[in-house]
Amino acid sequence: MVKQLKTFILNLIAGANIAVVVLMLLAGYSDHLSPAQYPWAETLGMVFPVLLLINMAFLIFWIVIKWKKVWIPIVGYVLAYVPISIYMPLNLRSTAPPDSTAGVIKVMSYNVCGYGGNFKYKDAFERIRDYIDAEQPHIVCIQEDFDTWRRYAFLHYGKTYPYNDTVFFSKTSSFPNAVGIHSKYPIVRRERIAYESKNNGSVAYFLQVGSDTVLVVNNHFESTHLNDADRKNYKSIIAGKMESDTMRAESAVLMDKINKAAARRALQAEIVHKYIEEHSNYPVIVCGDFNDSPISYSRHIIAQGLTDCFVAAGNGIGLSYNQKGFFFRIDHVFCSHHFQPLKCEVDAKIDFSDHYPLICWLKMEDNY
Repeated sequence: MVKQLKTFILNLIAGANIAVVVLMLLAGYSDHLSPAQYPWAETLGMVFPVLLLINMAFLIFWIVIKWKKVWIPIVGYVLAYVPISIYMPLNLRSTAPPDSTAGVIKVMSYNVCGYGGNFKYKDAFERIRDYIDAEQPHIVCIQEDFDTWRRYAFLHYGKTYPYNDTVFFSKTSSFPNAVGIHSKYPIVRRERIAYESKNNGSVAYFLQVGSDTVLVVNNHFESTHLNDADRKNYKSIIAGKMESDTMRAESAVLMDKINKAAARRALQAEIVHKYIEEHSNYPVIVCGDFNDSPISYSRHIIAQGLTDCFVAAGNGIGLSYNQKGFFFRIDHVFCSHHFQPLKCEVDAKIDFSDHYPLICWLKMEDNY
């Protein structure tokens, strides 16, 4: 009787593990579904890392209790190899070349939070400026590149970068926003990529790099527009510090906001992807704050025809948004086949914004 009960319980646990594996696969490949048609796809993709951890717990359980069942979580991980490699790639041999290496372009993508200092630093702009001066990237793509309270920030970029441009999407005092580029290469021209947004946007810059014209697209896709109360509630839900009835109500509100913003980002990403395809005769670099995790439709659609530089030359999860409770890399850099990513990293030592800077070294191929 005891043996039968034990077998029954183990079978129940095995069934639960299989269910987790199925959910993990659905979540991992949910980035193929547009949130504009499938609103739940965004939420499912966000729980992918949680399901990875739960499956790991099952793996440990089977190793300790009944090793013959370890095939269940292992098969799950094998089938989820592609989304796992996107979420947390492993490229131990990737190395950053010396900055003087010929044919290598050092690109930085950085959401500077309006130089607001991440609620920690009053001299955030000076710190960001000094950091960029020390790193000396060839191209700096800035999101939230607005200076509403100093009025002199942009003058300092000109001391290091001879070519600078900032495009404002909104100048209202409550929701200002802009993206900018600060470059060591001449800006031949720029085009704003038109799509509907409250105060976000994308800008295409054509840079003269030697004898080539390189297209650099700087994006700041639609924000989720969570207010302080929403963020506080989200963290309380994650930490399990909320009553069940309240949790259900608040979760519904949060999911509605997240899904609506994801649907807008899906359409924005499709428009940017179409623009890139129309200009595929140029070497292309795409970067920015996507406000979306690696397992998301917007990242997936932009990656079509391009190389995700962090996936190709980065290591680990690469958390680029440094607020607690958000376990994602939401800043991304992509390149066309004209480049080989050598190294891509999130600099988690720099907390002057609510984002960490993302830096990539790209070698321009000699024969393309």
